[in-house]
Amino acid sequence: MPYSTVFAAEMPWPDYQKRVQGGEVPVMIPLGSMEQHGHHMPMHVDVLLPTEFARRAAEQVGALVAPPFTYGYKSHQKSGGGNFFPGTTSLDGSSLVNALKVVVKEFVRHSVRNLCIVNGHFENSWFITEAIDLALRELGWSGIHDVKVVVLSYWDFVDKASIDKLYPDGFLGWDIEHGGVLETSLMLRLHPHLVFLKNAVEHAPATFPPYDVYPAKPDWTPTSGTLSSPKDATAEKGDILLDVCTKGIVQALQAEFGKDQHADKRILPGEHKMT
Repeated sequence: MPYSTVFAAEMPWPDYQKRVQGGEVPVMIPLGSMEQHGHHMPMHVDVLLPTEFARRAAEQVGALVAPPFTYGYKSHQKSGGGNFFPGTTSLDGSSLVNALKVVVKEFVRHSVRNLCIVNGHFENSWFITEAIDLALRELGWSGIHDVKVVVLSYWDFVDKASIDKLYPDGFLGWDIEHGGVLETSLMLRLHPHLVFLKNAVEHAPATFPPYDVYPAKPDWTPTSGTLSSPKDATAEKGDILLDVCTKGIVQALQAEFGKDQHADKRILPGEHKMT
């Protein structure tokens, strides 16, 4: 009989232990941030989206989804608007690295040997790499050498054909997509009650000089906090993104971990419950 949830924290510990004790079942860890996303969306977009992609992929490959990291590395001005906006709440790099390293080692202690970090916040990227590197090194000191970690960001699976559908007037680049069409379209499909598109501020795409200055200059960032306009976002575009990204993530997991771990215990459509 299928398990009623893919979320590890919703399971009684004996059920969780049965799932992971052989080491084959992947555990997916969503990694996000608390970061402003303009006037029209909440500040936990970067948590909601990777968690949903992890859930969808886990249902198809027989994985489990760990509780997400709700704080991430500091918002960079050219990709997230900047860390100076009220509400944006960030970790120092060393704090994020250490926390993720410890969590990875904890799952390994549970017997997990296949892990996937599902990133939803661009600025986390290099700190994820450092955390995994340190975790694997320390596990190696203990004689554990059979751990594999896949690291992915859902937007990397958006192909050119999808981009042409999403941006018929031309794609301006991922670096200014913060709070724009991609994230807003996904949120319109997944969490429409949290999107207030009428409050979105229309403005030209953000432009920056080819260098950074610290402390950051707030006047470089559009006052809305978004780096491009979300006005062309639709739930239908969200469907395109959900389809192409979920397929890509599933294929990546199957390529690295094998197909359908404990396939007989996958979640059947409609059986999950979002909390």
